[in-house]
Amino acid sequence: MTTKQLLLTLTLGISLITTNLLADDPKARAIMEKVDARDDGTTLEQDMLMVLIDKNGNKRNRDIKSYGKDFGEDEHRIMFFKSPADVKNTAFLTYDYDDSSKDDDQWLYLPALKKVKRIPTSDKSSSFMGSDFSYFDMTDRDLEDYDFKLLKETEVRGKKAWMIEAIPRTSKVVKESGYTKSIALVRQDNYVVVRSIGFMKSNKKKYLDVKKLHKQGGVWLIDEMTMTTKKGKSTQHKTILKFTNKKLNKPINDNMFTTRRLEKGM
Repeated sequence: MTTKQLLLTLTLGISLITTNLLADDPKARAIMEKVDARDDGTTLEQDMLMVLIDKNGNKRNRDIKSYGKDFGEDEHRIMFFKSPADVKNTAFLTYDYDDSSKDDDQWLYLPALKKVKRIPTSDKSSSFMGSDFSYFDMTDRDLEDYDFKLLKETEVRGKKAWMIEAIPRTSKVVKESGYTKSIALVRQDNYVVVRSIGFMKSNKKKYLDVKKLHKQGGVWLIDEMTMTTKKGKSTQHKTILKFTNKKLNKPINDNMFTTRRLEKGM
C-alpha cells in the first residue's frame, strides 16, 4: 500500500467514525432510554378488542384476553383469542428479552392443527393475525439497534412532544423489522410514544396513534390505539385495539407463560 493509499484509508476510516458518532443524537437517545425505562407495572391482565377494517370499511371483531409479567429484566406476554369461531382458542406467546444479543422468542398455537408454531426471525415482519401490527411490533425494540435524532418539538392533542427519528444500524434489523426508518412522537410529560410512522421496505407506511390513555397506580396505560397502513394517501387497512378491565400488578402464576399453556388455553 502506498503512502497516498494509506492516507486515503485513514481518512475514510476517520470519516466513517465521525459519521457514526454524529449519526446518534445523545439527547434523542436519552429520551428514548426514558421511554424504554418507563414503569409499566410488573404484571398486567386485560381484555382486548381487536377491530380489523379493510379498505372498503368492512369490519371484523376479535375478542382477546391478555396477560403480561416481568421476569427480572425480561417480559413475557400471552394472548388468548376468545372469538369469533374462526380464531377461537388461538394463542400467542412472546418472550421479550432485555439482552440485546438475544433474539426475542414468539410462538403461535393454531387449534385447527393442534400445533404450537415458533415464529422464525424471517417472519417477524409479517402480519400478526391479519392485523396491521406485525410480529415485530409485538415486541419492544432494542435501542442499540438504532441511531436516534431529535427532529423538533411539537404537540399531540395539546400535549408537548418530541419528534424523534430512528434509523436501523444494520440491514439485518431492516430485514427483520420490515422498516427502513421510523418517526416517533414522545409525550414530554410521561415519555409515552403516542404517535409514530413506520416507513416500510414495501414503500408503504404504518401510522400508530394512541387515542386514549390514563394513569393508574402511577403507571400510564393505553386504552385505545390504532395502526393504519397506507400506500401514498390511500388507506390499505386499519386495526383498532381497545383495552378494558385492566388489572395492574396483581399476582399471575409463572405457569401462565409457557408453550404448554398455549395449548391448554385460559
